[in-house]
Amino acid sequence: MDKLRNYDVSFSGLKNGRHEFKFEIDKTFFQLFDTEQEFTNPRIEVNVSLDKHTTFLEFEIKINGWVELVCDITNENFDYPIENEIKILVNFGEEYDDSNEDVITIPTAEHAFNVAHLIYENVMLSIPMKKISPNVSDDDLKILDQFSPKDIDVTEEEEHESDPRWDALRKLKDNN
Repeated sequence: MDKLRNYDVSFSGLKNGRHEFKFEIDKTFFQLFDTEQEFTNPRIEVNVSLDKHTTFLEFEIKINGWVELVCDITNENFDYPIENEIKILVNFGEEYDDSNEDVITIPTAEHAFNVAHLIYENVMLSIPMKKISPNVSDDDLKILDQFSPKDIDVTEEEEHESDPRWDALRKLKDNN
C-alpha cells in the first residue's frame, strides 16, 4: 500500500465539514497496479470532496478526462472521454470491510483513507466493452453487420433427438 500513499486523503486534524482534494492521473498511476490496461495515454483529473462528520465520512469522487483507445474495427487510436462520479460512505469499526459497495468500514485508529483503488476501479469501469472510433460511419457499421456471422437456429429435429428410454419416462410423467 506504500506505493499508493500519494492517494491518501488525510482526515485527522480536519474540522467537520466539506474539504476538497485534487489528483492528476496519468500512466504512472496505472503502473502502480500490476494489471494490463486496454488504454494508453490517460489524462484524467480527479476531484475528491470529503464531507467530514463526527462519526463517519462522505466521499464524492468525480473523474473527468481522456484515455486513448484502439478501435476494434479500424485498429486506429482515438481519444475517449472518461466521466464518472461515485459516492462512498466511510464508517469506523473494528477492521477494514468493503463488502458493501456503498459503505466502507475502516479501523477506528485510521487517520487517512486511500482513494486509489476507487479511482482505478471507476476508470476501468468507464472503458466500454466495444471500442468504436467516432470516425467509423454508420454506413461502415451496417456493412460490417451485414457480413457478420448470424446466429444459427437449432432445428427442432436436433432438439428432440433423445434416448427412447427417457421418452418412456416422460410419457409416465405426462400421464400423472
